[in-house]
Amino acid sequence: MDLPTTRQLECFVAVAKTLHFRKAAELCHVTQPALSVQIQQLEALLGVRLFERDRRSVLLTAAGALLVKKSRGILADLRELGEASAQFKQPLSG
Repeated sequence: MDLPTTRQLECFVAVAKTLHFRKAAELCHVTQPALSVQIQQLEALLGVRLFERDRRSVLLTAAGALLVKKSRGILADLRELGEASAQFKQPLSG
């Protein structure tokens, strides 16, 4: 099974936070179509719809609500990994 990319998770979390694709795209520093592609790829990979969307609103599905919590945790763990490894980049550490 393929795994989601960090970028896909970041886009997912941004849309869940803003409930707006254009605002989420701005947060992620990508265009709205590029963000939509990331979300579509993530939904295809996971095999579930993450958002219910129409012309006026974006809402998390039940699956999206559960998976956004896990995605936030994964992204936090990745940040911690980067911070933990940073101490070994200093010349006199370790």
